Amino acid sequence: MANNADWTPVSREFQGVTMLLVPAGCFEMGGTMFPDQQPVHEICFATPFWIDQVEVTQTQFRGLGGVKAAPSGYSGDNRPVEVITWFEARDFCRLRGGRLPTEAEWEYAARGPDSLIYPWGSAWEAEKVISNRSDTRGSALAGSIPAGASWVGALDMAGNVRELTSSLYRPYPYDPADGREGNTGGEQRVARGGSWFDAVSSELRAQFRRRTNPNLGYGTVGFRCVRDVE
Repeated sequence: MANNADWTPVSREFQGVTMLLVPAGCFEMGGTMFPDQQPVHEICFATPFWIDQVEVTQTQFRGLGGVKAAPSGYSGDNRPVEVITWFEARDFCRLRGGRLPTEAEWEYAARGPDSLIYPWGSAWEAEKVISNRSDTRGSALAGSIPAGASWVGALDMAGNVRELTSSLYRPYPYDPADGREGNTGGEQRVARGGSWFDAVSSELRAQFRRRTNPNLGYGTVGFRCVRDVE
């Protein structure tokens, strides 16, 4: 896949959840704004994978057998799940026959071969993202801004809730073989995509990395799952 525009979104339902196909291809991972996004480096995917169209909703979580210790801070069937630990999110994706995305997979699904800054393009457009909201308002319904879709059709990849990835928070360049993937310990993980709380556009860039404690849940952090193509 050479350019974002070369791809037409492809969707499929798995257990009633819409997932989108992310084709094989390459992109430039990282950015120059913050030290932990450097160096910018090329990442390629030899095989495609599926990613959830929206962040896992509270209805999906309950209906598919999800288990977590604490209730979400903002209740609503179609609001994203939050106040969830990394381990609880990982286990839910496994229940679905999937897994949490690596941070490279997440960033590629958000930016594409064009290596955009935001899912919709490289210019900040506040009306395309759920951000800068008060604690009283909190999250919005998952997928409520179609105009903010990424090149594969994924929604809310900037804002609403940050999203957990499988990856340990370690320096770049990203290397899936260096121990940052497949680790089941309590080291800090990477969350992506910014949240409803964030007011600064730089924290809503697709390159932005936020470290998170895997044993804690936050009202600003949720997740989506990916699935290997069989």
